[in-house]
Amino acid sequence: MKSSTDTLPQRLKLISAKYADLNVFLIKDENNDFQPYKHKEFWEELKVFGAGLNGLGVKRGDHIGIISENRKEWIMSDFAIMGLGAIDVPRGCDSTADEVQYILSHADCPVTFAENSTQAEKIISKIDGIPLLKKIILFDFDGADKLKIPDGLEVISYDDIVELGLPAYEKAPDFFENEVTKGDCEDLATVIYTSGTTGNPKGVMLTHKAFLFQVDRIKPHLNLCAGEIMLSVLPIWHSFERACMYISVFLGLATAFSKPVGAVMMPDMEKIKPHWLTSVPRIWEGVHSAVMRNIKTGSKAKKSLFFFFLFIGEIQTYLYDMFMGMLPQFSKRNRVLESIVSFIPLVLLTPLKKLGDILVFSKLKDKLGGRFKAGISGGGALPSHIDKFFRTVGISVLEGYGLTETAPVLAVRVDTHPVPNTVGPLLEDIDYRVIGKDGAIMPIGHKGELHVKSEQVMKGYYKEPELTAAILKNGWLNTGDLAVFTHGGEFKILGRSKETIVLRGGENVEPVPIEEKLIQSDFISQIMIVGQDQKFLGALIVPDMEEIENLAIEKNISYVEKEELVINPFVEEHVNQEIQSLVNAKTGFKTFERIYRFKLLSREFEVGVEMTQSLKIRRNEVAKIYKNEIKELFK
Repeated sequence: MKSSTDTLPQRLKLISAKYADLNVFLIKDENNDFQPYKHKEFWEELKVFGAGLNGLGVKRGDHIGIISENRKEWIMSDFAIMGLGAIDVPRGCDSTADEVQYILSHADCPVTFAENSTQAEKIISKIDGIPLLKKIILFDFDGADKLKIPDGLEVISYDDIVELGLPAYEKAPDFFENEVTKGDCEDLATVIYTSGTTGNPKGVMLTHKAFLFQVDRIKPHLNLCAGEIMLSVLPIWHSFERACMYISVFLGLATAFSKPVGAVMMPDMEKIKPHWLTSVPRIWEGVHSAVMRNIKTGSKAKKSLFFFFLFIGEIQTYLYDMFMGMLPQFSKRNRVLESIVSFIPLVLLTPLKKLGDILVFSKLKDKLGGRFKAGISGGGALPSHIDKFFRTVGISVLEGYGLTETAPVLAVRVDTHPVPNTVGPLLEDIDYRVIGKDGAIMPIGHKGELHVKSEQVMKGYYKEPELTAAILKNGWLNTGDLAVFTHGGEFKILGRSKETIVLRGGENVEPVPIEEKLIQSDFISQIMIVGQDQKFLGALIVPDMEEIENLAIEKNISYVEKEELVINPFVEEHVNQEIQSLVNAKTGFKTFERIYRFKLLSREFEVGVEMTQSLKIRRNEVAKIYKNEIKELFK
């Protein structure tokens, strides 16, 4: 496929003309009703805002911060900054003051946008550590009069930029479009700071071409059609959500902004009836948990009916995948034989499966709006039991894979041929290698570190040449992820190579598959496997306190505080039984992969502490925080 030669704003100009009367966004008003916003409106407003931003002094090559959550002004600022040839540096409102200081200072930002006075106050509290920052632009100016603004710093409103742009636009209506034409596809579009599981965040430098590479290659994987609606619930400053937003805009879909909270997201889905949803695994885990809670508290008849059709559905879905050649082939199998073996039981079970769809599962699908095509899950591994559940009930969840360093989408399942337990095939024009421990290229079906090469790979880490050189050599990016490919071209991510646990006996253990298996337990909310240089594996477990309390009620266990339950011997034994039933030889685990000791924790892992912004466990941080608990496991 031909390489992109345009920039994101240049592509937006073309698309705004092509889809002028189509909605580009659906944005909530003060009554929480979605209001349409057309392509032609967006482009016209962008020209005015871009002129205003130029009048403020923003010029080509500047780094401009954006500290905000999803909103129209974020997107307007993003395209205006890039249209002027500047580079944006985004971050979310949940970032700490220290994180914001580090990023705005390290990225050399003279100007930053901030969502509101709370974010401005956060920045001002650390202004001595951000010497180049001279201006803060507030999307929401309420409360700004109470800010203690130091000398040398100016705080202005988003509306001020619009007012500044109006006379400039009237005087030179072609100014912004002329600036847009000066851009080059190799120019930097953004510097996105990774949350990082260790050390300070790293500034990933991504070009316009990196994002457009995905836009131009996503259609063979996802049948996205102009006029459809994409529901956005993830932070737009994350590379995954941002890439999905660009894909949506440039392919003529309307993006509707919601929240990844069931009480907000589900009503929004029923209201706007989206076709697509960008998501992370935790969202689907939450929906699954809510369904299971509802079933367990229902009548006995309702419960029996649900689990009967779920059981039938699981078998029928497996047989369908076998018949259609959608089981992952990590080793060669006889396709003809599989089709023959699966055909008759598939024919017999399909009517029952369809009956289950009508009586049970259609109600769940209706809650997604009625015209839902698929959820696209990224940002972490989709647990196999969650994957199986949604496939069984007829809701398509397409797992993808990528890194911030690749802008980020490298792969996603093909919607017309979704192979479970994989992240699908790589996008077109991506070269890859799977490298073994000895540096040899591994054949299909064998695991190793995944290295990729394509136009979407980052230019490097900002002001970090040594860190860049460590993972980027001759255009090849070492993802640091362990992967195994199928004979069909799909692949599965097995975990991070740096997360491999080496036991005292020399056994290598990948913790992620064990953690994913144990998360299937209703009693386990979060888990981290430990055991480096030990004789056996242990685990730190955050239990699902709602399930633990239900267990306590059922077994008449008395307690005053919830925290007492995590040290209750009966509860510990019950969790142990869950662990042993899930991880054993019968479920495919080796003896040294079993969990021999564990510690139940009384509080959940928190974002920014034990977890990254993308909900990945910061293993080094957990090991530091719970070093005493880990030490006790191996006494």
